Amino acid sequence: MPERSLYDHLNQQLGALRQERSSFISHYQELSRYVQPRKGRFLTSERNRGEASRHERNLIINSAGTQALRTARAGMLSGVMSPTRPWFALETPDPDMMEFLPVKVWLSKVETIMRAVFNASNLYNMAPTMIGEMLLFGTGCMSHVDDFDDVARFYAHTAGSYMLAQDDDFKINTVAREYESTTEQLVSKYGRDNVSTAVKSAYDSGNYHAWHKVAHIVEPNPDYSKDGKISQRKRWRSVYFQPECNEKDKFLRQSGFDSFPLYCPRWDVTGEDVYATDCPGMTALGDVKSLQILEKRYAQALDKQINPPLHGPASLKNVPVSSLPGGLTIYDSGQGEGLRSIYEVRTNLQDVLQDIDRTEKRIERAFYVDMFLAISNMDGIQPRNEFELSQRNQERLLQIGPALEQFHGEFLNRLIDRTFDQLIKANVLPPPPPELAGSPLKVTYISTLAMAQRAVATGGIDRLSAFVGGLAKVGYTGALDKFDADQAIDEYANVIGVPPRLVVPDDVVAQRRAERQKQEQAMMAAEMAQSAANTAKMASDAKTTEPSMLTRLTGQDSDG
Repeated sequence: MPERSLYDHLNQQLGALRQERSSFISHYQELSRYVQPRKGRFLTSERNRGEASRHERNLIINSAGTQALRTARAGMLSGVMSPTRPWFALETPDPDMMEFLPVKVWLSKVETIMRAVFNASNLYNMAPTMIGEMLLFGTGCMSHVDDFDDVARFYAHTAGSYMLAQDDDFKINTVAREYESTTEQLVSKYGRDNVSTAVKSAYDSGNYHAWHKVAHIVEPNPDYSKDGKISQRKRWRSVYFQPECNEKDKFLRQSGFDSFPLYCPRWDVTGEDVYATDCPGMTALGDVKSLQILEKRYAQALDKQINPPLHGPASLKNVPVSSLPGGLTIYDSGQGEGLRSIYEVRTNLQDVLQDIDRTEKRIERAFYVDMFLAISNMDGIQPRNEFELSQRNQERLLQIGPALEQFHGEFLNRLIDRTFDQLIKANVLPPPPPELAGSPLKVTYISTLAMAQRAVATGGIDRLSAFVGGLAKVGYTGALDKFDADQAIDEYANVIGVPPRLVVPDDVVAQRRAERQKQEQAMMAAEMAQSAANTAKMASDAKTTEPSMLTRLTGQDSDG
C-alpha cells in the first residue's frame, strides 16, 4: 500500500476531527444565540458576524444569562488566577528540603519571574476569553507560543473554530483549526514562495484583501527523536497549510514543539468524550430560553392592558382618533357608543414577575453568581475572609470543586510547566542551589478559590491553638507540651501561602535558640559571679569601729 503524503494525511485528519465534533455544533449554536450571539465560528467564512447574527441578537429579550456569564467569568478569573495577587507557589515534594532557606529563596525568585512574564504578556487579556468559552460551551481553547519580547504570547480560540482529539489517557493531544486569511496576511506572514499559486496570482494582481482558507494542525510527531534538534523532529508537529490547494508538497509553515502549545480546559467530561458535556451555560440553557418567553409574555400582557385592542362604531372609520392624554375626538356617536376594548385582559402581572425572578435566580445559581460575587466583594485577601467564604459558600465550593481541579490540571499546571521551560531556554532563571540538584518541583495553588477550599485547615489550627492556650491560662501548663507551635506555624504559612522569607527555617530557628540559650547561660553565670563578689565585699567591709552584728552575736568586741 503506497504511503500517504503529509498533505493527504492532514486533510484526512481535518475530515475525521470535523465529523467527531459535528454532534456538538447545534448545541453550541443554540448556546451562542441565547447568551452571546457573537461568540462561536461555525463556518470558516464567519469573520465579522454582523448581519448574520442580527436574528440571534433579537432572541435575547432578558439579558440575565449574558450578565450571569459576565459575572462568572470575572469571578473565576479573580478567584483562580487573579493578576493582582500571587495565585501559585512552587515547592519541592520533600518537605524537609523546603526548610532550607536557599531553596525557599530560589523558588520565590522563580515565582516572581514567572509572574512578571505573565503580567508582561497578554495572558490576562486572553484568559478571560477562554474562561468565558469554558463557562458557556464547556470547552475552552488557547494557544501559547514563544515571543521574542515577552517570552510568551497567547491567543484564544472560539467554539466551532477548532477540533480536538485525545490520547489513551484522555488528554488532549491534537488540535486542528480552520479559518481564513487575506492575501496580504498570508504573503506577509509566510512569504511569497510558500503560498499557493492562487494566492500568488491574487497578490500579483493587487487583490490583497481576498480571503483564503487556512488550516493549522498540531499533533504528535511520528518522526519524533529525543536527540532531534530541528523543529521537524520535536515531540509535537505543527503544520499550517491551505486545504484547498492542489499543490500537495506546498505548506505555509512546518515547525515543532517540545511541549504541547495549546490548552483545552473542559468543565466536565463524560467517559471518553473529547468535548465537555456539561457546564454552567449548558445547565442554564433551558432557563435562559424559558426566560425569553416569560419576558415576552409579560410585555405582551402589559401592552394589552395599557394599550388594548379596541372596537367602535362604523362612524369612526374615517375619523382621526387621538389616543393622547386629554386628546379630543369628535364624531357622531349615534347611540352613544364609543371606543371599547375588544376583550378584557386580567393577567396577574405579579405572578409573571415572580416566575421571571425565579427563573433569573436559577440562571444565577447555574453560573455560581452568588459565590463569584462574594469573591469579588471580599475586603482584602486574608485567611479570615477566605474562611468566611468557605463557610458561607461551602455547598457551592463542593459543587465547583471537580471543575476547579479539571481547570488546574488541563490549564494551569501545563501553563506553569511550559512557561518554566521557556524561561530555562531563555536562560533568565538564577542558578538553583545545590540542594535542588535532580529534585522535581510541584505547584501549589494559593488563589482565592483554592485557599477558600483549604481554609478549613487554618480554622482547625486556630481552634486548636485557642483551645491549648485556654487550658494553659487556667493552670494546665502541661498542655503546651502537647502542642507543636513550630509545626503549627509551618502548616499555617503553607496553607495561606505567605512568602517563604517570612517563615524562618527549622535549622536557623534551632541555631538562634542555641545561641540565645548560651547568652542566657552566660548572663546567668555573670550575675552569679557578680553576686558572689558583692557578698565577699560585704563580708570584708563588715568590721567597723562600732561592734558589728557578727561581734555582738559571738560576744566579742571589736578589739578581739
